[in-house]
Amino acid sequence: MKAVVMAGGEGTRLRPLTINRPKPMVSLVDRPVMQHIIELLKLHGITDIIITVQYLANVIQDYYGDGSAYGVNITYSLEEVPLGTAGSVKNAEHLLTEPFLVISGDALTDFNLSQIIEYHMDSGATATVTLTRVSNPLDYGVIITDEQGRIRQLLEKPSWGEVFSDTVNTGIYVFNPDIFSYIERGKVTDWSKDVFPRMLNRGDRLQGYIANGYWTDVGTIEEYMRACGDYLSGKVNLPRVGHNIGGDIWVDRDAEIAPDAQLHGPIYLGHGAKIKGGVIIHGPSVIRDYTIVDSRANIDRSIIWRNSYIGERAELRGAIVLRQCNIRSRAMIFEGAVIGDGVQIGAGAVVQPNVKIWPSKEVDEGATVTSSIIWGSQGRRVLFGRYGITGLVNIEITPEMCARLGAAYGAALPRGATVTINRDAHFTPRMLKRAIIAGLPSAGVNVCDLRNVPIPIARYYTHASGAAGGVHVRISPFDNRVAEIKFFNHLGLDINSATERKIESTFFREDYRRAYLDEIGRIFYGEDVEETYRAAFMRALGQNAAFGKGFPIVIDYANTSTSTVMAEILRRMQADAVELNVYLDERMVFQTSADFEAAMNRLTKITPVVGAQFGVRLDPGGEKIFLIDDQGRRLHPLRALAAITALAMRANGGGVVAVPVTAPRAFEQIAARYGGSIIRTRANLGALMNLAAERADLLLLGDGTGNYIFPHFYPVADGMFAIARLMELLSLNQTTLSEVLADLPPYYLWQTRVPCRWESKGKVMRILNQQYHERHGEQIDGIKIELGEEWVLILPDPDGPFFHVIAEGISEDHARILTDKYAGLVTSLQ
Repeated sequence: MKAVVMAGGEGTRLRPLTINRPKPMVSLVDRPVMQHIIELLKLHGITDIIITVQYLANVIQDYYGDGSAYGVNITYSLEEVPLGTAGSVKNAEHLLTEPFLVISGDALTDFNLSQIIEYHMDSGATATVTLTRVSNPLDYGVIITDEQGRIRQLLEKPSWGEVFSDTVNTGIYVFNPDIFSYIERGKVTDWSKDVFPRMLNRGDRLQGYIANGYWTDVGTIEEYMRACGDYLSGKVNLPRVGHNIGGDIWVDRDAEIAPDAQLHGPIYLGHGAKIKGGVIIHGPSVIRDYTIVDSRANIDRSIIWRNSYIGERAELRGAIVLRQCNIRSRAMIFEGAVIGDGVQIGAGAVVQPNVKIWPSKEVDEGATVTSSIIWGSQGRRVLFGRYGITGLVNIEITPEMCARLGAAYGAALPRGATVTINRDAHFTPRMLKRAIIAGLPSAGVNVCDLRNVPIPIARYYTHASGAAGGVHVRISPFDNRVAEIKFFNHLGLDINSATERKIESTFFREDYRRAYLDEIGRIFYGEDVEETYRAAFMRALGQNAAFGKGFPIVIDYANTSTSTVMAEILRRMQADAVELNVYLDERMVFQTSADFEAAMNRLTKITPVVGAQFGVRLDPGGEKIFLIDDQGRRLHPLRALAAITALAMRANGGGVVAVPVTAPRAFEQIAARYGGSIIRTRANLGALMNLAAERADLLLLGDGTGNYIFPHFYPVADGMFAIARLMELLSLNQTTLSEVLADLPPYYLWQTRVPCRWESKGKVMRILNQQYHERHGEQIDGIKIELGEEWVLILPDPDGPFFHVIAEGISEDHARILTDKYAGLVTSLQ
């Protein structure tokens, strides 16, 4: 016997699950809904299948092909326009010359089809309708049969006042070919509304068979969730994918489960799914193929489709997350919410119950979504943040995205320009860098590949080689799952906001400039990159480089590419250097905070033992340094900046140093001591580098986190040059770092972070400006409230939904009290 599987439905009540796929192709636990029907047909020996298709027909045809991969023979009957449940089958009349089965491709059932077919054959009916009993018949065709099983009355989708039975039509039929006499070709015709009433009116034999077993119409979000739960719980007698590893947990092939993950079945884990440490999953839940559930996430009664990412400590309760979604850390998604394909949910965002988010939307970090997002895009449609373009590797930052990004950047530059491109040692940036390289020549831009050098060298070489700009790709030093892409201008400085917007505009419009065949850009490797930098480095030191001879230091290269450059410089300076972690190791590019602390503790022990003037560790990019004094004491980066400021002003008899608005007033006291002055800047490294490019007369610029800029060499943060300059300053002042530290004026800072929804940040700033307009000084960054000897800075974070509250007090207790007071004020103003 042949079967006709009706698969032309749009499934409007299932949206957004059916935005990008027909209803029968919606995934139900371990395969599409229609695949369960095909498996049921195979169980009863039916392998010749005709599938009626209309809405997104190509999705079904591409997936199943001729059916041979699934052990069946499939023929398609295509509706150009919807013809109804009966009209679609009429199209296949020429293929159905014997009794045949009709079954819906968007229901879940384990009915015994062999018994239904046998009943039909024995009854002598033209049509047999398979019936079942349900608790709520409002959404179905209600039917009454007599004692012989003949259908006497039917009503399609009645109201409660019209309900006369709990026996309903399941959409599974067995027909004789003469059923086609009731259907006019090319006319919209429905089995229940048109064909069956005509048969009853004529007195033709229409039989009903009440089946035992499981059946549900997967027609609404609620029914879909229930069907998934019933299937997981074993209520549906159909073949399962994978194997049971115990605890009612089904795993397809090689899913990865951390030893300390807590899984409470029933649960299905797809092939390649990863469940990280501390995750808690309560069933019934589905985690489909290649989805990652990150550390300490909590999944409860939820369904997550393929290739999605659930971030650290995210929480899903009774929710559905579709394909290729990115749910960032601490996000919360509640009962009945549906997240469409490719949606990005920012860190800490909350999606309230029953909210539906249509595909490819963005929910910003910390946002609370209380109503469905269908047409608009929630959140900021921007690429750039404080650290350039950042995102999860292979989830947000993919090779495809990077190729488009390269083309967008190329379109912002003149045709024939050259761009340098660089990466850190990790294998992930290698992949992304090559994708960017593929995009740039398509816009007629040449690419100078620097391979893997420290960021200061990439910045310097961009300018020295005459390039129009540069790109650097690296793993985030804060999270090894995140990639960062930074763009430089012709000076090697970060591009300005206008250029960022230009790149964004091209990227989102996909309005890329395409070069003609002979104008496509060339790709080549940079020549003498490291030596070009070393030569400029030594020229900047000049004759003063003699201070380096015999100078004792301990330097930790953190197994990064800085060792290949700085080791040679120290040898040329004839320094007495004890070198640690010299060898390049791509696995060490990112280190956890525990790894970093262990390395710093080791440095504190070695430095005084070998009699070094100081110990220093470079960050993986070569931009920051972390210092240990000659006594083996670790320096807070802000205190280290104060010490180097004092050394620089003492050696130069004054001078000008730039520090961020967040730095304490101790810097002004240091400047007054040596006849110098302090310039305050915005609290970001980009602002410091731009100022350094304008003011070559500045002695030093620092951000208080380990970045130092010496403009007389080059106006970028450069940890390698900062080491040499510190050696020089200590030699010129004939002092030790511990002596300088002991002479610094004391200061007491405290800070905290206050959550604030994006939509409230502007309101908070406006009210603070109004209330404190007489008490805040020069408005450089945020709102700084002057309180005599004390101050408070309220600084909105540029990338996240929160404020930073920083206070300097006359004591640590006073600073903490001020911070708590104004943090409470920010909270109250939201």
